[in-house]
Amino acid sequence: MGWFYGFKLHLVVNHHGEIVAAKVTTANVHDTQPVRELAEGLTDKLYGDKGYLSKDLEADLLDKGVSLITTVRKNMKARAISLWDRAMLSRRYIIETINDQLKNISYIEHSRHRSMNGFMLNYSRDWSLIV
Repeated sequence: MGWFYGFKLHLVVNHHGEIVAAKVTTANVHDTQPVRELAEGLTDKLYGDKGYLSKDLEADLLDKGVSLITTVRKNMKARAISLWDRAMLSRRYIIETINDQLKNISYIEHSRHRSMNGFMLNYSRDWSLIV
């Protein structure tokens, strides 16, 4: 792996597309790292993609009363999943729409910032238009 510059925006949204929690990390932070913090105060189920697969994360969230539901990787055995959970996983377009709107409004995708402070200072005014 090479060097990573930039940032990742981690979002938790509800079924209405409303942002419930958000965290910005540097690009070299693994996707599972901010989930514990983002899941504080949540109950029942949290849906995510394959990037959030982690037995440790799943166990930690289950201790807090949150079931982590994800799709499986191609090299994994299929696991039983309810029709409801499958339907919820297929609603990925909700979060992708929010990500696309944030990119278009704030030009996040073309950021050249190398520090968290520079990133937040530049985009805090744009984000206030969204919220």
